[in-house]
Amino acid sequence: MRKLLPLIGTPSQSHPGGRSAMTCRFRCGDACFHEVPNTSDNAYVGEVIAGAIGRRAMVRAAAVVTVAAAAGTAGVAGALPAAAASVDTSGKSSGNSGQSSGNSASSGNSGKPAAKGARGLRYSSVAPNTADAVTVPDGYAQNVVIRWGEPILRGAPAFDPENQTAAAQAGQFGYNNDFLALLPIPGECDRQLLVANHEYTDEVLMFRGYDAANPTRQQVEVAWAAHGLGVVVVAEDRRTGKLTAVPRHHLNRRVTATTEFRLTGPAAGSDLLKTSADPTGTKVLGTLNNCSGGTTPWGTTLHGEENFNQYFANSGRATDKRYGIGTGATERKWERFDKRFDVAQEPNEVHRFGYVVELDPYDPNSTPRKHTALGRFKHEAATVRLTDDGRPVVYTGDDERFDYFYKFVGSKRMKKGSSRAVREHNLSLLDEGTLYVARLTGDSPAIEIDGTGKLPADGEFDGSGEWIPIATATAKGAVSHVEGMSAEEVFVFTRLAGDKVGATKMDRPEDIQPSPVTGKVYVALTNNTNRGVGANAKADEANPRNANKHGHILELTERRGRPESTTFAWSLFLVAGDPEDPATYFAGFPKDEVSPISCPDNVAFDPHGNLWISTDGSQLGSHDGLFGVATRGARRGELKQFLTVPKGAETCGPIVQDRRVLVAVQHPGEVDGATVEKPASTWPDGAGKIVRPAVVAVWRKDGQDIGV
Repeated sequence: MRKLLPLIGTPSQSHPGGRSAMTCRFRCGDACFHEVPNTSDNAYVGEVIAGAIGRRAMVRAAAVVTVAAAAGTAGVAGALPAAAASVDTSGKSSGNSGQSSGNSASSGNSGKPAAKGARGLRYSSVAPNTADAVTVPDGYAQNVVIRWGEPILRGAPAFDPENQTAAAQAGQFGYNNDFLALLPIPGECDRQLLVANHEYTDEVLMFRGYDAANPTRQQVEVAWAAHGLGVVVVAEDRRTGKLTAVPRHHLNRRVTATTEFRLTGPAAGSDLLKTSADPTGTKVLGTLNNCSGGTTPWGTTLHGEENFNQYFANSGRATDKRYGIGTGATERKWERFDKRFDVAQEPNEVHRFGYVVELDPYDPNSTPRKHTALGRFKHEAATVRLTDDGRPVVYTGDDERFDYFYKFVGSKRMKKGSSRAVREHNLSLLDEGTLYVARLTGDSPAIEIDGTGKLPADGEFDGSGEWIPIATATAKGAVSHVEGMSAEEVFVFTRLAGDKVGATKMDRPEDIQPSPVTGKVYVALTNNTNRGVGANAKADEANPRNANKHGHILELTERRGRPESTTFAWSLFLVAGDPEDPATYFAGFPKDEVSPISCPDNVAFDPHGNLWISTDGSQLGSHDGLFGVATRGARRGELKQFLTVPKGAETCGPIVQDRRVLVAVQHPGEVDGATVEKPASTWPDGAGKIVRPAVVAVWRKDGQDIGV
């Protein structure tokens, strides 16, 4: 029998999704402990997909036998299946050297890189483990590209955690890197532009002697400077794949919680966005809680403002309650130092956060934009594809239990070129178009869905869906498609618009990625342990599992393969958890040949069309990690773990290139009770050094392509 690690840290019963109490406090403001913001009576997605696991398993059974017979055992030749590799419960997987500090490399399993598997996934799977290291497959090496606090701007001092100032932090790499993008730099061979989100700060791991009840102004201002975005040039070592930050490059930039942004689109200038500091409703300071994002075909980056609610205090409005904004003080107490974070004093400031941000990383002097046409909610990500006639389509999820996912279809065509006029035109592409929200429908009678996963009579395992328009923005104005709401209200109170039109409730829709090979769209649904609790949708009507603590991934196929279509087909691609759990599903691939996975979060594609999944809050006892899974061909559903991250950390922002994998190691050491004085992790620099979030690059030691 497969041996999984015992759960570590705080039990899931106390903190849903496997996160520590500290993570819940600082990243999302204890969202899992608040009343579910969505109290509408819309259909819950668990009810839509209930029974799909069993239906698909039966239909694919014959195909699975054929695939298994033809393919043999996946993973390392002569070894146990990847998921069943033996694990030492002391915290190190068999054959693993354990710690990985600084720029040193560590390996997962012994032996040469596996020769079997889907192209791009031919590596020996890393076994589940609890090592305080970034653990990678045998034959692979790694280095820390850049850490929190490393200076990137001219004049920025060296990192000194004992004497950190806001001015220093504003010139240094920010905290808790999440989304990553790598962009080419014209005319600079062997250099690329790394763009990173700095989602949130974890003050108890940043400041010695931090008093949560009484933060100082200096600590708060350092935290403001540690939020936001970072742009830094990185140099490539062609012999290895190692990346090194280039400080003081003219393209390097920091965007913080006090940087000026421009509000654009249909809600810009609305009375709902005007404040005492900005009576025009078009300018706002800063961006907060940037989670995942995306790159655009016109050379910019998009960044989703996610758990912005936790920064605002003293609200009593129903519209704010729908967004999870509290009635009392905040965790960080920022409202003590700037009244804009106090809803009682500045009621509209909170309406200026929760958007998709666009940054031109090639122009350090440009003003970043917040696009109101993409709606206001807890944006996990924003990924772009083009229609055949060159119009942008943006997919984005609202990371909240029982909330929705959306699509924006632009009405203006992208222009090619790099002139200032062309770039300015392309920067306006996300200001005009139609915003849609998804509704999913199952294809079996409700009476046949009994909550056990029993196969319905029709033996089908898919369903259909529609994109419901909620508002359209044009150059001449905006039109609402939601009864009882103006267009401005739809774009500012987008969750309420989704409620009114009957969108389908999802289990925390996070990253959404269209495949560059097939065009199919993949939606990561991290988990929802509140299913069946109180007045929420009941588990016996929603899904074979009593509570969705492991999450799943949906696969959507737009009608005729056209991203602007208003209808789609959907199927259940992956249901996460221990493969020995009968409720799990891996697209029909033999479950004794896959890695265990829990809580899918960020997703990305490699050059071969494989989907790579990073996890957040694994409920299987192992640290979070990065996994690759085949989405097509005979090995569709083959899932293999590529790396794990250190104690308390989350895997974020994966980038998979031909010869390199990048991940953002976020909040290492974020374990209940940990402080600067009593760290739970010594990553990345070893004992005696402060724990630091960082970006890591991984490559094959022999210089060949990843997983081939």
